Amino acid sequence: MKYKTLKFEDGVLKLIDQRILPLEKQYYEASNYKEVCQAIQKMVVRGAPAIGATGAFGYYLAVKDNFKNEGIIKLDNINEAKKELLATRPTAVNLQWGIARMENILKKNLSKDIKEDEIVNKLLKEAKQIAKEDIECNKSLGEFGNKLIEQGDNILTHCNAGALATVGYGTALGVIRQAHSDNKNIKIYIDETRPRLQGARLTAFEMLEEEIPATLIVDSVAATLMKKKIIDKVVVGADRIAKNGDTANKIGTFMLSVIALKYNIPFYIAAPTSTIDFEVDKGEDIEIEERKEKEVTEIRSVQIAPKGIDVYNPAFDITPSENITAIITEQGIVKPPFGENIKKLLK
Repeated sequence: MKYKTLKFEDGVLKLIDQRILPLEKQYYEASNYKEVCQAIQKMVVRGAPAIGATGAFGYYLAVKDNFKNEGIIKLDNINEAKKELLATRPTAVNLQWGIARMENILKKNLSKDIKEDEIVNKLLKEAKQIAKEDIECNKSLGEFGNKLIEQGDNILTHCNAGALATVGYGTALGVIRQAHSDNKNIKIYIDETRPRLQGARLTAFEMLEEEIPATLIVDSVAATLMKKKIIDKVVVGADRIAKNGDTANKIGTFMLSVIALKYNIPFYIAAPTSTIDFEVDKGEDIEIEERKEKEVTEIRSVQIAPKGIDVYNPAFDITPSENITAIITEQGIVKPPFGENIKKLLK
């Protein structure tokens, strides 16, 4: 894709502003961790893998500024910054994963006889490594997922699990990109994904950029297409996967899985192993973020619902493992029983 999700240049983290795509293409610049927090919370950047890498750069900026201002690295200050970063999006586990990697580098090196400015440089190197690994991981995931795609498949996807949701290439869209590059003559159906329209704005944008045949539909059309046997497979991303395979993803995913199960359509989750939370046993233990009512009652600041109406706006839902055909990771395809087979990814 022509536009990078994130890039770090001259001490500044630059993020393509996904709030205004596809109408405008601008970069949001974050020169400190507070601005990174704002970028994640306000969804300048979104998608679990992209949030994980962004959080890692935010942690680096927090340590760098603390060292610059104090002359030493004060762990109390860094722990406060860590709390603020983690509070921005509670559902996506990659944020915790990325920051944990950064924290491990910091604590390991603070215990050694290493100059603190060198520790800061090591943290920047680690953040860049996390970003690099994400692209490599997604390409590997795409190759495994491509094995599940057949010639002429019509694939339904929900939300945006593409290059914009990652550092590059994508998870669910990584599978689709690989299948397209292998000339499998696939066609994509894109749910608009209310209320923030990530499908209509972002996935449609990516498919046009890549010249992959795609059709945009409103969310409520998906069931009709599946009933008519137009859809061959459903491939979506994930924000957090429990040890038993229960998966948190964009609101509406659970509903699609129920319909796919009814009509015997394979339902695939595509996500890196960093999205698996080995500390969470089942889906009901995953915290689901609730977002502001304006996301539902307004579109681009234009009021579409009567003022004063009550709104329930969970950002994610849980798809139970029994509705999932397989989970596609960079280590391979995980099939049921998920509780048993997910454990093997730790080895």
